[in-house]
Amino acid sequence: MTRLRPSVIARDTALASLSRLLWQAGEGDSCCALVGGKAGVGKTTLLEELAARHDGPVLRAVAAPWELCRRYGVLDQLVAGLDTSGDPVEVAQRLSRYFDEFGGTALVIVDDAQWTDPESLQALASAVRHRAGRGFLIVATIVFGNPAVPAANLELLQHISTVVISLEPFTAAEVGEVAAAYGIGLHPAMAELLQTHTQGIARHVVQMLMEVPRSTWERFDPELPAPAAVAARVTEALTCCAAQARIFVEAVAVLGPGTAVHDAARLAGIDGDLLAVVDEAVEAGLVVLGPRGLTEVGPPDPMVRAAVLAFMGPAAASVLRRKAAELVDDPLLQVRLLVAAAPVPDPALAHRLDTLAAERAAEGAWGAAAGLLWDSGRLTEDRLLRESRLTRAVDALIGAGDVLGAAALVPEVESLRETPLRNAVLGYLAIVRGRPAEAENRLGRAWDLVNSRREPDVAALICQRYVLHALCRCRPEDLVRWADRAIRLVDADSPAAVEASAIRGIGLAYRDIEAAQRAYRELGDHARRGAQVQRVAIGRGWVNLLADAVDDARVDFKTAVPTTFLGGSTRISLWARAWLARVRFLTGDWEDALRTAREATELVDRTGMVLFDPLVQWTAVAVHTLRGEWEQADAALRRADAGLQDYEIMRVPACLARAQLAEARADAAGVLRALRPLTEPWARGNVDDPGQWPWADVYAYALIAEGRYEDADAFLVIHERRAAELGRISAQARLGGARGYLLGARGDLDGARTAFETALQQLDGLPLRYDRARVTFSYGQILRRAGKRRDADAEFTTARDIFAALGAQTYVIRCDREHKAGGVRVHRAERAVDELTPQEKTVAELVARGMSNREVAAELFVSTKTVQYHLTRIYSKLGIRSRGELAALRNIQ
Repeated sequence: MTRLRPSVIARDTALASLSRLLWQAGEGDSCCALVGGKAGVGKTTLLEELAARHDGPVLRAVAAPWELCRRYGVLDQLVAGLDTSGDPVEVAQRLSRYFDEFGGTALVIVDDAQWTDPESLQALASAVRHRAGRGFLIVATIVFGNPAVPAANLELLQHISTVVISLEPFTAAEVGEVAAAYGIGLHPAMAELLQTHTQGIARHVVQMLMEVPRSTWERFDPELPAPAAVAARVTEALTCCAAQARIFVEAVAVLGPGTAVHDAARLAGIDGDLLAVVDEAVEAGLVVLGPRGLTEVGPPDPMVRAAVLAFMGPAAASVLRRKAAELVDDPLLQVRLLVAAAPVPDPALAHRLDTLAAERAAEGAWGAAAGLLWDSGRLTEDRLLRESRLTRAVDALIGAGDVLGAAALVPEVESLRETPLRNAVLGYLAIVRGRPAEAENRLGRAWDLVNSRREPDVAALICQRYVLHALCRCRPEDLVRWADRAIRLVDADSPAAVEASAIRGIGLAYRDIEAAQRAYRELGDHARRGAQVQRVAIGRGWVNLLADAVDDARVDFKTAVPTTFLGGSTRISLWARAWLARVRFLTGDWEDALRTAREATELVDRTGMVLFDPLVQWTAVAVHTLRGEWEQADAALRRADAGLQDYEIMRVPACLARAQLAEARADAAGVLRALRPLTEPWARGNVDDPGQWPWADVYAYALIAEGRYEDADAFLVIHERRAAELGRISAQARLGGARGYLLGARGDLDGARTAFETALQQLDGLPLRYDRARVTFSYGQILRRAGKRRDADAEFTTARDIFAALGAQTYVIRCDREHKAGGVRVHRAERAVDELTPQEKTVAELVARGMSNREVAAELFVSTKTVQYHLTRIYSKLGIRSRGELAALRNIQ
């Protein structure tokens, strides 16, 4: 297999900067670039790639600390036989003449330049400063943070460097890319584990990928070894240490990062000069001091720790771990030490792990719970109990947000005996992966098998999974029914009952929003712990959004986002981020909306919870579309469209995202195609609740633009009635704007005015800036069509101001066109110069851009016959005969 340079994958920006400098050097602008970073971060590999791409001469040298006092030692490596007699300036002149002899731009590479002898550095510096003769580029690499490096060298290198490029360690995502280049697929959790283990150092990442068996990367939470080179270095260092220093290093490796010095000393049994022992361990590079100085120590990195433990051997490490477990106070650290020391099943320890896992799960620490349950299962002899614990570990893994890791364990879980719990867990995994048919089958089988009297906890868990399934299917009645079953089966404080109660209020809101709000007030008083608070907050925020309490919804969603400090579910955090992005879009905080959507997108990719992706991308598409950022909008739409055939909670926002894009492009037919699925029988329920999913007004506008007035009227009647019955004020306002648009299209200006004014009054007091601008813009269109040009101009001015403040450039342009078409702002002198009327100018401009008559009609809200009439007059006035000639004129205005 051909090895790809990691620099090509993750160092494109640095490579582009150096390539640009090399091109500038070819134009006679000699310079020096400094590339710095930790040892092994990829500096040399980057320069190898630069040299491979350079078609001119390449001179190389590697400086070494033992050659620091050798005059012109580095220069001798670069140019063998160069006369180095005289001072550095004279040598620099000879070097410049040497470069003149080349047929191309010289690339000079000096690796580990911090060890370059002073005379070579001075000569290179003089050559760069005087830029004599043909241009050349010097690229020097240095290792940051080495106190032994001469300060004079660092100062001179930084002084002569035109550009300083700092290479950072790989991120987890970049580690995944590097692994893919080596033919190894790492799911994000494993890529993050490898990044943490290697500190993102390129050299170590590549070593691990090449040395560790590929099967390791498919396992759950494996113990990674040290690369062979690191293990050899650590072994040599340990061998050279005194006995007490060596046992101290081993104690620190067993206890791990953040170890108190006195704990490590007690475990090591240090009875002599502790400071001398610590000094020796630190000097050997086997221990580092913590942020608190001498009071805290730890291994330099996970690789060194793994190498030390491997040096000790399993038996010695087990003995020291059991001894350490007796010394530490942290219960989680105690059991982890005991687990690592246990080579055979241990029922008592397994039970202790199970109990601790239950405590962590109640706090929302699902990641810790998953690890504890997995270890508990490994140490359990009883088959049924072992399989139950392993299954619960996968369930906790999903709760921790590692869906990709859980999915990798599916074959192992499916190999276990079929139980209600196993099917419930596999059903849960199917839900968050966006697979409703599989979830339905798994959960149905689980419910058929469970005996709710013998296993009420498992039965309640299945009910709670059904609650989530019903929420994603947008079926509020089923949601409430399964939530009530879960609540009856178990204690009100159990996780299944709390989560079922938290989601139950969302189902209630589609029948009685006041009852839902009362339920959340009561639940909020009852649920006070971190994970429970998160669940209640997301449900209450959902209901507040339905009730147009937008500011309250924003607070609730923000409360439900964090999982680190409060403890909580990654799944619920994703729900919260998706809806928080939507609220920020509605209120005009579009930059924050995009930032939240980006964070959610990254979390979707990291966790594998594709269920939430369309909901997140809906907001991203909306913002990018209205800003006129079409490439970004198309990219977000492609992600949203990926879930069209799955859960309703995925299909609906994907449809809305496509409709948003079509509407912004004045494609009424495209809007109807995008939203037609929402008129089908599967969408009955809360999908056609205009407060939950704001699509009905968009569909009505498109019907009107297509001239289907009767269809629009019949459609609006249904949704207006439903919005009024449910008390959805913002939905009534949006539908009122569509009603005014329809009345205006039919020539009923008075009715249209009433509808628009009512809609705007309903939006008063609500922070829905985009909705207000949209209704105002539609109002202006109707007034202009009715000949009320000054009134229309005022509405367009208001709408434009709001759109401009939001950054909705797409609609700012439309408002400007409407101003032109109305002609109120066109000066008489301008009209005298040009024979075209304002409306004709607008039509001509759009046609010249390549728009069809149908698209122009939709854009200007006129019939295609009117567009053709204007075109005929335009052709006559301008003395042309075709659209091509019109486009060729270019300057229509």
